[in-house]
Amino acid sequence: SFIGEESVAAGQGSILTDNPTWIIDPIDGTTNFVHRFPFVAVSIGFVVNKKIEFGIVYSCVEDKMYTARKGKGAFCNGQKLQVSGQEDITKSLLVTELGSSRDPEVIKIILSNMERLLSIPIHG
Repeated sequence: SFIGEESVAAGQGSILTDNPTWIIDPIDGTTNFVHRFPFVAVSIGFVVNKKIEFGIVYSCVEDKMYTARKGKGAFCNGQKLQVSGQEDITKSLLVTELGSSRDPEVIKIILSNMERLLSIPIHG
């Protein structure tokens, strides 16, 4: 099976089944791309039985290829990545995305989530 982000965003329905499924977003960061903001990638995932098996993200501007496979770790241009090990949330950096929907109910949920996130004593 195949699920494309652009077709889903255009209103076509998509149901994830247990079938082997490719999930592809050819312009991940479409709004960035439209505004010539250089954080854009091609994102590809492969799912079997509704569980991710591997993923690939190619950051076009940075020329970085991120890959990960279930149980095998994550890599950037072939070099193994690892988490920082930081356990103190007050030293963490929070990054979020607001989405593109301007539906009042969606905005209400997003702002509620943001309020909860901003009450965490994070570094930035």
